[in-house]
Amino acid sequence: MEKLPPLAKVFEAWSALADGRVALDAEKRRASVASSNGEKAYTVTWSEDGAVYSSNDSATYWQGYAGYPVIAVLMAQGRLPFDRAMADGFAHVNWTKLNERHRRDYAAAVREVVDERGLDAAQADAAAHEALDALAALDIGIKRGSVRPPRAKKD
Repeated sequence: MEKLPPLAKVFEAWSALADGRVALDAEKRRASVASSNGEKAYTVTWSEDGAVYSSNDSATYWQGYAGYPVIAVLMAQGRLPFDRAMADGFAHVNWTKLNERHRRDYAAAVREVVDERGLDAAQADAAAHEALDALAALDIGIKRGSVRPPRAKKD
């Protein structure tokens, strides 16, 4: 993998899985991942041999690294370690709102959740690093999805 995501994307992936926002369709080699605020749905696809993943989430599409939808799918497929107890601590987080409030300082957003919920910061960090290290070790390619990222609904 050419470019690794920020560590905070692991926490966002945990939230997606803890919230049940990841719907896999192994037969069609695709998944739908709902955003944390429910306003968007991202499509993750993978090649038949599992060597290439693509997604239309903003991070994957524009930044070229595995965004949280890709990470969540890899966890759901058992290709990355998934700490269910740790993930449950990050359930029901509106990352969209939190990341906006922290002006895209993803680490600060994670710290806020950890502090507010009284989670063990060292344990969360260690589990997230384990997942990120496993992602770095995977021999997969990441591509932007064929469809542009969805836009948020206007009020």
